[in-house]
Amino acid sequence: MAYPKKLLSDNEKVVLETHPHWKTLVLPVVVLLVTLGLAGYLIALVDNNVGTFLILGLAALLVVVFVVVPFLRWRTTLFVITDERVVVRTGILSRTGRDIPMTRVNDVTFSHNLLERMLGCGTLVVESAGERGQVQLTDVPRVEQVQKTLYELAEKAGRPLA
Repeated sequence: MAYPKKLLSDNEKVVLETHPHWKTLVLPVVVLLVTLGLAGYLIALVDNNVGTFLILGLAALLVVVFVVVPFLRWRTTLFVITDERVVVRTGILSRTGRDIPMTRVNDVTFSHNLLERMLGCGTLVVESAGERGQVQLTDVPRVEQVQKTLYELAEKAGRPLA
């Protein structure tokens, strides 16, 4: 789901557009594989239609709740950095958005644990002037590069960071 160009202001350019890191989809893929394998095994053991439909129904429910919903959540979460603002959009059916103008960015920090360092992702915290304070972006791919880019864009916008 790309950020719509019609939502950009005149002369605003998208510098970075990304979804959360793919690591958020590892558990749903494991659940999918285990559910399909277990459902297939149980269907082979059951010799009546009611049992087969019950197993298929339970497997479908598990796949929707633990695979489809997380995938949709990943797909509909968008981190966008333009030369004028930081944009965060989340939500499957209802959407939530947060924009932070580059001129209001006070601080950009990142953190990642050992596994996130190996995978190249982490948490980015963008602190802004104003009553809402900061926004925390989790599972940002290439988090160190994103932090550096945000820092440079805030500097260009005339907001030297401490």
